[in-house]
Amino acid sequence: MTTDVIVVGAGAAGLAAASALSTTGAKVAVLERKPYVGGRAYSYEHPALGEVVDCQHVLLGCCTNLVHLLEQSGASDSVRWFDELTFLETNGRVSRIKPGLLPPPMHASMSFLTAPMLGLADKAGIARGLMEFLRGYPQDDTESVEMWLKRTSQTQRAIRHFWEPVLVGSLNDSFSRCSLKYAGQVFYESFLKTAEGGRLGIPSVPLSELYGAVADAAASHGAEIVLRAGVETIARRGDGWTVQAGGIEYSAKSLVLAVPFEQLQKLLPQLPDDATRLDLQGKLANFVHAPITTVHLWWDRAITELDHAVLLDTGIQWIFNKARIRNWTPEQLQQRGHYVELVISASAGELHQERDEIIQSALRELEMFFPRVREAKLLKSGVLKEARATFSVLPGLDAHRPVARTAWPGLYLAGDWTRTGWPSTMEGGVRSGYLAAEAIAGKSFLQDDLPATGLMQALSR
Repeated sequence: MTTDVIVVGAGAAGLAAASALSTTGAKVAVLERKPYVGGRAYSYEHPALGEVVDCQHVLLGCCTNLVHLLEQSGASDSVRWFDELTFLETNGRVSRIKPGLLPPPMHASMSFLTAPMLGLADKAGIARGLMEFLRGYPQDDTESVEMWLKRTSQTQRAIRHFWEPVLVGSLNDSFSRCSLKYAGQVFYESFLKTAEGGRLGIPSVPLSELYGAVADAAASHGAEIVLRAGVETIARRGDGWTVQAGGIEYSAKSLVLAVPFEQLQKLLPQLPDDATRLDLQGKLANFVHAPITTVHLWWDRAITELDHAVLLDTGIQWIFNKARIRNWTPEQLQQRGHYVELVISASAGELHQERDEIIQSALRELEMFFPRVREAKLLKSGVLKEARATFSVLPGLDAHRPVARTAWPGLYLAGDWTRTGWPSTMEGGVRSGYLAAEAIAGKSFLQDDLPATGLMQALSR
């Protein structure tokens, strides 16, 4: 089969590249080895539970490229937006951070100053730390968050109740393994620059359904989405490329490898044996994974009216009330139960624990926040371990993140791990797909960041 562009991988990166290129009239074939789209942001029907589950991914208002992709695909209605973050302590205290009437960067200052989860010294230290990001975030990525927390004399309570829940939840790794550059980006784009940037978007449908709409939109522009088409061989032929997948040979002038870095490592032996391959192999050796574990619980009754919340001083970072977020009807609740999902970020320890051990620990912690758990009946439960959920933004890693265009004519790379300027997120994946499409089509697809508002307009100049 001859086409203009072959895209290997139907995650956020591959679908973004296919979506952008198909709008230019290019013939695109997307080859995906799994039976569903979404890449690492996927959902599937759990065979034992009979329920569609996923590892919860969220987006922020500052994710301009992901928002654009969903809007262009007609999938934006499948995201629910929230302006308030709720932090729960085990003693029952509730802190809510939300924008008020003041302009950025002070838009959330009133709720922050009155938050009971932090004392005066904690808030002073946090404010002192945030001051460093008022004019942007560092472009050098060699300092770790751990070093920065010590340098700015953050209190232990500020670390446990503010920096840790936000940064571990966003970057999915320990402070010593996260670059300050990307921590600063999180706070600059979502806490300081504009109120809109900090809005929390939670998909109200399973992730493969969300990205299925993106795939359908690309198909409506002529792209061919081929599932269960794992790559068997890749070869350079003439001035183009051929890919054998699912027993079919595809040929095109341009090839986009939109796969995670560990999959690219497996494909490297099929690429030309030259200095380019050796250089890429050396770069990939610097990447490591960070895991996420999610606990899925179905109850006979509601244990909370909250849609989502950050849980402090426990191993669980977040609770998502999936039944509420997905607007389940009373009939659905009666048939399926009240579904909540717990997220444990940077969960290296949980990878070696048994399913029942993880669930029992989660239930004990959950009861500290939601006493209704004592009376509720657990109908069914499951654990999803994602050992390769994200890549770690290690200090100094930027030097090894490759750009979209390779030295091999017609071969391009995409994936959140490439040089997107973002950490391991769905936004980074979409940006990489747009950058690969730009390198092929010679046309810009990347969306502008949100403009600074309020007082940040002057500070950001």
